[in-house]
Amino acid sequence: MVKIEEILSMEYLKKTEFTGSTEGMRYRLEKFEKKIVSDSGEEHSEKMLLCTIWPEPFNFVTTPADQKQSNEFTFDRDGVEDAVAWMNDKLFEMHDKFEKAPQNWDTYKLT
Repeated sequence: MVKIEEILSMEYLKKTEFTGSTEGMRYRLEKFEKKIVSDSGEEHSEKMLLCTIWPEPFNFVTTPADQKQSNEFTFDRDGVEDAVAWMNDKLFEMHDKFEKAPQNWDTYKLT
């Protein structure tokens, strides 16, 4: 289970991504700018939090995109709390996949 206390501060997330793992699930939180177009056609950007999860054993870069799931949240403490809740929901929903993930070492081929 991911705990809110394990996630570093918003000040940290403003500067770089945060990664972690629990029970066979790896995760990454990162800030990104999302372009928003208002009803009047004006465009502006908004800071958002992108949360991505994937099964072990490899890191974000070497894991194929089709094995990752992402969701967007507001870039504030409430968004971090929502991201943690989403990750824990996914951990519960996909328990079998994450539980068996460490056995995948032999099935992956690095290129």
